[in-house]
Amino acid sequence: MTEPVFPEGILSLERSADVPLAEQIYRGFRDAVRTGLLRSGTKLPSTRRLAASLNVGRNTVNTAYDLLQAEGVITVRTGAAPRITEGLVLEGAHAQRKAEAFGLKLSQRGRTLSANLRGEGWAYRQGGLQPGAPALDLFPYEEWARSLRRAARLERSADLHYQNFAGLEVLKRQIARHLAAERGVRADPHRILVTSSTQASLTMLSQVLTDPGDDVWLEEPGYLGARTAFSGAGLTIRPLPTDGEGADASKMAHLDQPPKLIYVTPSHHYPLGARMPLARRLMLLDVARTCGAVILEDDYDSEFLFEGRPVAALHGLADEGQVIYMGTFAKSLLPGLRIAYCVVPEVLVAPLTQTMRNIGCSANVQAQAALAHFMDSGAYQKHLKQIRPVYLERGTMLAGALRQRLGNRVEVAPLTGNVQLTVMFREPVNDIALAVAMQDRGFAVSPLSNCYLAAGGRPGLIVGFAGANARQIEEGVDTLAGLLGTGHAY
Repeated sequence: MTEPVFPEGILSLERSADVPLAEQIYRGFRDAVRTGLLRSGTKLPSTRRLAASLNVGRNTVNTAYDLLQAEGVITVRTGAAPRITEGLVLEGAHAQRKAEAFGLKLSQRGRTLSANLRGEGWAYRQGGLQPGAPALDLFPYEEWARSLRRAARLERSADLHYQNFAGLEVLKRQIARHLAAERGVRADPHRILVTSSTQASLTMLSQVLTDPGDDVWLEEPGYLGARTAFSGAGLTIRPLPTDGEGADASKMAHLDQPPKLIYVTPSHHYPLGARMPLARRLMLLDVARTCGAVILEDDYDSEFLFEGRPVAALHGLADEGQVIYMGTFAKSLLPGLRIAYCVVPEVLVAPLTQTMRNIGCSANVQAQAALAHFMDSGAYQKHLKQIRPVYLERGTMLAGALRQRLGNRVEVAPLTGNVQLTVMFREPVNDIALAVAMQDRGFAVSPLSNCYLAAGGRPGLIVGFAGANARQIEEGVDTLAGLLGTGHAY
């Protein structure tokens, strides 16, 4: 039987790390045994030789070998080279093989929750022209740092204990003031639940307000995060048609089964950007009232309006309990802030607060405190005022470049607001393959067809502009034009 050979180069030391070098060597040998890189009986280098190869002192290696010998990992005999102990199996070794032998597999619920419903070609990696990405170069880092430093004083506050599952009262008051002034949404602060994201809000609401098999209406094309949440809840998703005025609930009259939920993005339809006019909003409320459905109003990108006057939120027009209003700070500030919110009816405050505790979708308390101060100081409104004209300039630049380079080959959705726009092709195009090709070249665009429930949705690309500079916009449009010019696989 061939004697196992010690593989050179299995140890890698970080000399600037806080962990002593002897301990790094000790851990390296243990990990190598656990993962099978070092087999039982493998002859190890002498302390002098290993010290020379690692460029460390001999005493450092002696210390590591002493630790390994004390744990029985290696055997040292006088006059013989140290070896990995015969028959040694460390805790955790072959864990993957044992798990497979045990038959570990996902449940039906697990398969649903872990499925990639966004589909092939959806941009996950960061890159230029990424949809939903705000402008990092315009973020007020200094003002935010001051708010964070102030929030650090909470370390002696009871607010950091096991409470405030539905959000800090001080932040809820700031959100209530903001919504009343900007969106016509009047809500008592205690009816505002602060979550970690809109995705978390949708997941919680769909689990609590429905039972598996219930119907939900989702805009077509529509937000993939909502589709993911509804699928995870086991709901039957019905496509709600949209046009240049957003969702059209009158087209659903032929359905016999009433929905439990209706999800819409009336301020800026995702992903096409249409604004739902007042007449259609009132019609939607009437349809929902007749069906007995709750409307989930995702006030998507309502902070960014480039023309006209804001249309009142559905929540401000509806009967009590008819609409749950959802918002986030992901686009107006940073996605990594992980703070969103929903305004819920009085009857749902207590059960949803308990649900938030049960499933753990609460937002970080210190980040909430910092945001409350940031809003109270006027820094939030100041930031919005500064970025709106820049976003308009960048969006106009992108739309103009697309029309100039691609002409009648594309249709660019009207730029009413948002942080992205949609490019629709007037010719057969494999938008998934095209999106992947753009991603390979550093541009994180996403395919429009993935936003349709049924296969064969209209081809196009969702292209971000808020975080893009002039060079990225020019290079991105040039890249798109070049790919379409080749015609290869598109």
